Amino acid sequence: MISKDYIILDPHGMHARPATVLLKLARQYKSNISLQKDGKQVQMKSMLNILALSAKCGDTISVIIDGEDESSASLALDSFFNEEMKNF
Repeated sequence: MISKDYIILDPHGMHARPATVLLKLARQYKSNISLQKDGKQVQMKSMLNILALSAKCGDTISVIIDGEDESSASLALDSFFNEEMKNF
């Protein structure tokens, strides 16, 4: 199991466009991927789950990945949060 924390840097927070990209990315992997914020954990199986966390700019979220391809999923999610999330 891999767990990493990320700070949401987009001024609009985690809104529909990045949530859609994140969901599509997560669906490429067999591992179970979930997000956690302020003690609330959701599975990355629907955009509504992701948006339900109400992650705003400056919030810290944890990504928990567990499964056979967790290492490659972790690298892809690192790229998303550190590179792509800034472009929305």
